Amino acid sequence: MRDHPVTGLLVRAALQRAVLGRFAQLAKFASPRGGARATSVRMGKINWGVLGTARIGVNKVIPALQRSATGAVVAIASRDLVQAQAVAKRLGISRAHGSYEALLADPGVDAVYIPLPNHLHVPWSIRALEAGKHVLCEKPVGLDSGEVRQLIAAAARFPQLKVMEAFMYRFHPQWEAARRIVADGGIGQLRTVQAFFSYSNLDPKNIRNVAAWGGGGMMDIGCYCVSLARFLFGAEPGRVFGLAEKDPAFGTDRLASGLMEFPGGTATFTCATQLSPYQRVNLFGTEGRIEIEIPFNAPPDQPTRLWHQRGTDLTEQTFGICDQYTLQGDRFARAIIDDTPVPTPLTDALANLRVIEAVLASARSGRAEVP
Repeated sequence: MRDHPVTGLLVRAALQRAVLGRFAQLAKFASPRGGARATSVRMGKINWGVLGTARIGVNKVIPALQRSATGAVVAIASRDLVQAQAVAKRLGISRAHGSYEALLADPGVDAVYIPLPNHLHVPWSIRALEAGKHVLCEKPVGLDSGEVRQLIAAAARFPQLKVMEAFMYRFHPQWEAARRIVADGGIGQLRTVQAFFSYSNLDPKNIRNVAAWGGGGMMDIGCYCVSLARFLFGAEPGRVFGLAEKDPAFGTDRLASGLMEFPGGTATFTCATQLSPYQRVNLFGTEGRIEIEIPFNAPPDQPTRLWHQRGTDLTEQTFGICDQYTLQGDRFARAIIDDTPVPTPLTDALANLRVIEAVLASARSGRAEVP
């Protein structure tokens, strides 16, 4: 018996809907190049590739990612294949590539971590996105706010890919506790933040002392001081003042101080690249204060602590051993696996660089600047 014409049309329409639905399911797992989404991601794991053999990557971030429950470092690249092979052997990484391009073409890599010099952050982040890789890039994510806007525009072309600036301190339990105390009124109303961060580095070949590569104290460590104030106030400064002293040979800022005016209070900081190493952050409110002993480079092998004073009551909080780089990697990986927003969007990176630029502009102009 032949089908009725209307019945036939209905059947064909149902089949088309079924096929289109299946295509839609597959598209959820498609990369920009059209390949299937990596099996590792579907299984709740991220395969990491690392661009470069920078010390922060080799000594801190790679070991931290290797301890992660959500990821594994499977590849590393260097422009010197022998160097990449040596690091891979030392750290137990299965694949070494002799170019960054080769790593980006590696189908077994889901996400890349970029610890390259500052001037290479945006170009290689964009190339990674174009290769279908998620990107975790070291801070500051760009040389200036214009570069960050370029990256934001590039990321918008690949909405299925995640991009984040690597401010690891925000993921440490001590900072989550400090922010919670502030939010809960534990020091009354937050009125001012004081931060100090310094180290000593006189090596002219070190990337932190090369102006053309984005060197200088403000870009390297002052960015933390700006970031944490914005993080705690949950707002952007309306105006800033800055002072900076340049190294006569390097041309980079070796001593910089800033004052930021927020709607609810102020934040001050000093950062230096040629002073005795030290770091500390103090938060002062209308009814109490918080002091964080090791605010930025929290060690992964020993506890950390903060002091919380409310009125005359002073308490010490101790935080168990943890690695903030591992915590950062896990949070970024979960955003990929669950397809949720990254903890720190690129708009935050843009806002942070605008403040840094304003501080340095104020140091040149001698007047207040608006970010």
